[in-house]
Amino acid sequence: MTKEETQAEGLKTRYSDEELEEFRQIITEKLDNAREDLKMLTDAFSHANEHDTTDTSPTFKVLEEGYQVLSKEENSRLAVRQQKFINSLENALIRIENKSYGICRVTGKLIPKERLRSVPHATLSIDAKLNQPRRK
Repeated sequence: MTKEETQAEGLKTRYSDEELEEFRQIITEKLDNAREDLKMLTDAFSHANEHDTTDTSPTFKVLEEGYQVLSKEENSRLAVRQQKFINSLENALIRIENKSYGICRVTGKLIPKERLRSVPHATLSIDAKLNQPRRK
């Protein structure tokens, strides 16, 4: 981004409809991928497509069951995290509809396009994010 573009962006109060449409496309693509990933995680968690271990020897069965418990817990955590990501992307689409997308909720200034292209569900500019208290 050139210095002039940065200065012009600093004066804007919101992104244009064309810019919002670009972000909508990015978000929609990420949302489709995230939903597919969530379905895979959910299927893996529920073992909907898995063959059972009833035909293996008892030793392998004990090891397999222990692995399955850990795998289910991990898939469950990943599924919860993926659902939060999907919710954030859906909220970003709502902000696009409201024409408030890309505005930092702390500073009220536009979040740079580069950040939104990388993290399309961002609600904070880098400065605001860095000034947040750290979570433990």
